[in-house]
Amino acid sequence: MKLLLRQRIFSWFDSFDIYDEEDRTVFTVEGQLSWGHRLEIYDPTGAHLGTVKERVLTFLPQFELYAGEQYLGCIRKEFTFFRPSFTLDFNGWSVDGNWMEWDYEIRDGAGQSVAQISKELLHWSDTYVIDVRQPDLALAAVMIVLAIDAEKCSRN
Repeated sequence: MKLLLRQRIFSWFDSFDIYDEEDRTVFTVEGQLSWGHRLEIYDPTGAHLGTVKERVLTFLPQFELYAGEQYLGCIRKEFTFFRPSFTLDFNGWSVDGNWMEWDYEIRDGAGQSVAQISKELLHWSDTYVIDVRQPDLALAAVMIVLAIDAEKCSRN
């Protein structure tokens, strides 16, 4: 399942629309005013699906992931020199990026690919293609992409 995550151009807070291969809206994301990034994820009918919330005052960036109100786990940026790397404390997943920070791969505990993420260039706003192996993992993959994008945004 391929998803296209596109940041809205004119928005005070981080806001995204996520489309499927038929250009139908699958998720919308609304940034909320808070200390640190807080991104709320909704389905096309407006039902709340999840939250990505930045932990503040940490040495390296960390983001809590929630499905509805249920805490799923935390994604943490690892200290690396040339390639960005993140660990998650749920599902045994890890995320590794390339040195340009445009392409990422989410792997499960056995090293199998869960999803591939590619940043598209030459767009007015941040745009990512997410290729998820199993459709039921799409929400988790979207949350991870949002956390990575928020971490990059915080550095700039």
